[in-house]
Amino acid sequence: MNGPHAKLLGSDIFTLESFQGHNGAHMEWSDIRVFLAIARNGTLGAAARSLGQSQPTMGRRLTSLEEAVGHKLFQRTSDGFVLTEEGRSVLVHAERIEQDALAFQRQLAGTGERVEGPIRITASDWFGTYLLTPIIADYGSANPNVVVELMTSSRFYCLARREADLAFRIRPFEEADVIARPLLTMHYGAYIRRGSPHPTVGDGTDATIITMNTAFASMPDVSWIQERLPNARVVYRSNSRDAQARLCVNGAGIAVLPIPLAEHFSCL
Repeated sequence: MNGPHAKLLGSDIFTLESFQGHNGAHMEWSDIRVFLAIARNGTLGAAARSLGQSQPTMGRRLTSLEEAVGHKLFQRTSDGFVLTEEGRSVLVHAERIEQDALAFQRQLAGTGERVEGPIRITASDWFGTYLLTPIIADYGSANPNVVVELMTSSRFYCLARREADLAFRIRPFEEADVIARPLLTMHYGAYIRRGSPHPTVGDGTDATIITMNTAFASMPDVSWIQERLPNARVVYRSNSRDAQARLCVNGAGIAVLPIPLAEHFSCL
């Protein structure tokens, strides 16, 4: 049975600007990083760990930045650091500076003739395991000085903050300054373990379904199978396509799976 289909998108990044603070005072990019780290982590300790710096250094850098801009950017509370109104107003600009600085670094890193260093790639579990690993292996053989880090997760790593260098997603990218390209059209099918009894009624009565968890309820395959088998009973939910496939292989029920994944299981 042919199922729904969705486009999978690949990606990449990329500008830079100079900046001055209050009364022309110069602000260091490292101080902007400190501001963003504290805003994202809420405490000096957590922010220091995220940047690999000491807590006193973070405190001094924040003080230097606040003096440069002429405003208090955080309210110090017993629970940590909370952005002031001024801090909230400049947060989006600090994030833009971060994106531009990282894009600048990327541009410089790409000008050399020799390809080397780490590349972080993020994708869903099954796509990374079954489709990307052969490609990554071939790429590694051709570029022995590159270390590829493959992160398979349902979390969307941020390209703009350089949490990943390359991302493969089924959903459109929403980050600024990210260049997205359509990569392929992924076809899905409805599968059941060979030899398992089929539903006795066309509306799904007596059928059991394996589907995505509620966080991914908007995925097209979820509504597709529910529309065709409205009386079927959902017995398993998972954000892992690989787990869904293995549940299906073990006879747990019907699953809508990407066809390239299902083809790895001979009993489907």
